[in-house]
Amino acid sequence: MRYLFTFLNAFSILWDTDDIDAGRDLLIKGLCLYLNEDPGDLVQEFIDVDETIVEGAIEKTTMGIFTLKNTASEDDVRIVLEGVTVIQDLETVAFASAMFLGLIYSLNLSYPKKLSCTFEVLQKIIMELDGGVLSYKAQSLKTKLHQCE
Repeated sequence: MRYLFTFLNAFSILWDTDDIDAGRDLLIKGLCLYLNEDPGDLVQEFIDVDETIVEGAIEKTTMGIFTLKNTASEDDVRIVLEGVTVIQDLETVAFASAMFLGLIYSLNLSYPKKLSCTFEVLQKIIMELDGGVLSYKAQSLKTKLHQCE
């Protein structure tokens, strides 16, 4: 429930800006929430934190996206697989999510269990790859999206 309040707060702030990248990042996190998954399992954010703390968290992570925000330097978005940073210096969470999905798909990896519905929707509905059989949650969302057209 706390993630919903965080999302709604971020959405209210975003409503007054024209930053399309922030909107895309928020949309991905909102998709996780809609599918009853924790966006913190996809994106871990570190603000003004020592690099050793970040490296420790990376080593403990099987799959995920890390955002490092520092007041002294530019933001850094990284993709982590099996405790190793495989891609870094990405611009946005949305771009990192697309790259992350591409890595999972091309390397034939299993989705993280805690984010299986989110990745299923991104792959089968948004990217239209292997869209045959959908889970109930994904089919329900697809039906609702088609009703909005």
